[in-house]
Amino acid sequence: MIVCLCHRVSDRDIQREVGSGTCCFEQLQDDTRVASSCGSCLDCAREVFDAALQTRGGCHVAAAAGGALAFGA
Repeated sequence: MIVCLCHRVSDRDIQREVGSGTCCFEQLQDDTRVASSCGSCLDCAREVFDAALQTRGGCHVAAAAGGALAFGA
């Protein structure tokens, strides 16, 4: 389904970004421009993003690794 009409971003696009390692909604916005124009899709985009993160097992920042990201539960 199309989540963001302004930039034609689908739920699959969001899931693909999360699968590629995007763990921050703001990074998702930078990469896809989702919810960055009119804003009417913000709630839906956030729900799809959060569900994709949960399905993936979340993301955790490893502070001891100098800011490197560690993925998984």
